[in-house]
Amino acid sequence: NTIEFTGALHATVIKQVRLKNPSKKALIYNAILIGRDAGDFSLPKGNTVTIAPKRQASMNVEFTIRFLRPAEAVLLLTSSGIDSATLTFSLKSEVKHIEPAGILKCKSPCYEL
Repeated sequence: NTIEFTGALHATVIKQVRLKNPSKKALIYNAILIGRDAGDFSLPKGNTVTIAPKRQASMNVEFTIRFLRPAEAVLLLTSSGIDSATLTFSLKSEVKHIEPAGILKCKSPCYEL
């Protein structure tokens, strides 16, 4: 699964990952961000999520677009439970537009002799 973070340069984008627990036991997942640009992504509500039996929970992933090049990382969710699967999500970014931080007007001659 791929989660795409699209927006303007320097914008902060938050995506929710919804996790479902079909089992009769509570699941506890620990999240780890790995990869080239993992430091640019964050988990603002912490890196642990508990999912009650037969329920669902969500985890927020936050990213601030700092560069024009696409950022890539992997969200890895692991659990110590025997019945739970390790989940992976590919995180990718794309700059859709650039807004100027400000406008500076100046006058100068095109050339000097």
